[in-house]
Amino acid sequence: MLDTAPTGHTLLLLDAAQAYHREVSRSMTALPDAVRQLLPRLRDPDFTKILIVTLAEATPVHEAAALQADLRRAGIAPFGWVINQSFMPLTVRDPVLRARRAAERPYADDVCQEHARQVALVPWLAEPPRGARALEAVLGGEAESARRGGATHHPVGRHDTR
Repeated sequence: MLDTAPTGHTLLLLDAAQAYHREVSRSMTALPDAVRQLLPRLRDPDFTKILIVTLAEATPVHEAAALQADLRRAGIAPFGWVINQSFMPLTVRDPVLRARRAAERPYADDVCQEHARQVALVPWLAEPPRGARALEAVLGGEAESARRGGATHHPVGRHDTR
């Protein structure tokens, strides 16, 4: 697992991997296979699953979309997106939280309609899940399905934002 911010640091890593791959391809001396296969493995959807995680807010969605475009230019296709810490699937009564939930809608719709074929919507939680079992509990077993290659898609449109 590689967890990075959608900023220039990730792009520098990818650029370095691409430059390194070109140089290794030219020299092809006695390098370990794992080193020679770094970039091809990042590009191989059967070996690497890229999940873009964002909040349903303007800056995080725009930065994540830019990251996705950069990944695609490097020949790496994201597997799906995760909209994290969302109030959209929650029943909230507080007017401030209701307004926040409503404000998430356009950004979640943008992710679903413009950027991703597979989207998981993770609700805001008082305590974040720690470890695989806790994540399984939050996702209701869908993490196991995703691990086995099953597609998970949570259309944002099914959540009431009123």
